[in-house]
Amino acid sequence: MTQHERQGTAREVLGAFTRLGLTSFGGPIAHLGYFRDELVARRRWITDEGYAELVALAQFLPGPASSQVGFALGMHRAGLLGGLAAVAAFTLPSAALLVLAALAAPQLAAAVGAPLAAGLIDGLMIVAVAVVLHAVIGMARTLAPDRRRAAIALGAGLLVLLVGAGWATLLAIAAGAGLGLLLCRGGGVPAAGSVSIPISRRSGAVCLAIVAGLLLVLPVLAAVVPSTALTVADGFFRAGALVFGGGHVVLPLLEAAVVEPGLVTAEQFLAGYGAAQAVPGPLFTIAAFLGASIAPGAEGLLLAGVALAAIFLPGLLLMVGVLPFWGALQGRPMVAALVRGANAAVVGVLAAALVTPVATSALLDPRLTATAGVDVLALALAAICAVLLIVVRAPAWAVVLVGAGGGLLLAAF
Repeated sequence: MTQHERQGTAREVLGAFTRLGLTSFGGPIAHLGYFRDELVARRRWITDEGYAELVALAQFLPGPASSQVGFALGMHRAGLLGGLAAVAAFTLPSAALLVLAALAAPQLAAAVGAPLAAGLIDGLMIVAVAVVLHAVIGMARTLAPDRRRAAIALGAGLLVLLVGAGWATLLAIAAGAGLGLLLCRGGGVPAAGSVSIPISRRSGAVCLAIVAGLLLVLPVLAAVVPSTALTVADGFFRAGALVFGGGHVVLPLLEAAVVEPGLVTAEQFLAGYGAAQAVPGPLFTIAAFLGASIAPGAEGLLLAGVALAAIFLPGLLLMVGVLPFWGALQGRPMVAALVRGANAAVVGVLAAALVTPVATSALLDPRLTATAGVDVLALALAAICAVLLIVVRAPAWAVVLVGAGGGLLLAAF
């Protein structure tokens, strides 16, 4: 039996992914690079072909791609317990830091004064402008590299901006998938690798049925039962189940889930998004920040746990559900064309989110009539952060520090 085939233990997986959860900065693409270096090249848990197969599958599924790949790697190494250990170790460090940040925000405001605390939040919101701009540029190069997919992206962005409702995001992605089927055939399909995760088709079907059932049942329960926890579970589960393209693209769905109903303010939302750039691990752990921001004390901790579990659960269930059927689906050009179109639409959706709520909340001030509402100093700070990310290629956490410090300076002067 080769090392690639030898089974490990959940404890071994926990140790490896704890290290990754504490050091993996830079977003899902960077995370996949860290995984390969640590688990394919160094530990040799899986072959390059098998790893590529898992990455390809995660790109076909909604949810947090890096967490789904980590979950599958953990299952490949040590079964279901290994998968759960991988997710917990990769997710909890950043989630804990973001919960602490959310709970400390009121105390910070009292300690440093409201203007400086507001400046810190403004700085994090400005960082979010640069981060989303960076994501749009990078994803456009990869997911909309030709005229047809660029047109799909442009149409999706215009649809979201013109309609202005949360459901427009889902409509845009669905329309993009349909256009992909018509316009994006002929790009080839991923090659199969060798992944050893023994999941029966019956188990896979049960997991897919659970996702579908919760998507139907949770909105009804949230409407009938007056419970903040159910409202949070419904909104975050839907975001985790329906978003394609990774952490940044979940922004508009989460905004619809928590800002539109008034659970958190737009300022809190974007401050959490900025803070999430400063911690390692998956960006989906912003759910912990948002849940903790909804209510103080123990209730906030409970809602953080509900939000975190709800946003990750559908992606993990979908991974288990699709794995037994992946070999057959992977070889079908129609499936690949659908995904190309959906991915191109994701670029447009993210670009629309860059316009609103990200840029409008961070850079516009209605009191500044001389500059049509644009805060020139905030715009300059956003440009500096963007240059650091895109040109200098500074790490995201360093740019967050620059943005936060700049926000404090703007507040002070």
